[in-house]
Amino acid sequence: VQLQASGGGLVQAGGSLRLSCAPSGGIFKDYHMGWFRQAPGKEREFVAAISWSGKTTDYADSEKARFTISRDNPKNTQYLQMNSLKPEDTAVYYCAYKERWGRNYDPSTYLYWGQGTLVTVSS
Repeated sequence: VQLQASGGGLVQAGGSLRLSCAPSGGIFKDYHMGWFRQAPGKEREFVAAISWSGKTTDYADSEKARFTISRDNPKNTQYLQMNSLKPEDTAVYYCAYKERWGRNYDPSTYLYWGQGTLVTVSS
């Protein structure tokens, strides 16, 4: 099982990006999904999660006002809309899938991981 994260790139501070995540094979509409990020020299940190139905979301406090997680189950794709980007948002962003909701901030609760997409925010 492979997850493909895409949509990263170079953007100026204050700009926006939308990341996408889709499995390369299979349908994962019953899986909950999360986004994490890892900046150079730092640990991987939780950004947001969304339930399989899309009705429940969970955010890290620092991103709640600027980021929006969503999913389109018929398209088997999940998204992370990032607005008002800051240089400190620079990181590799990873999508991940899990079976059970809860402890969404804990990477060990996720079963499948994407390869990551790099987001670079210039000042």
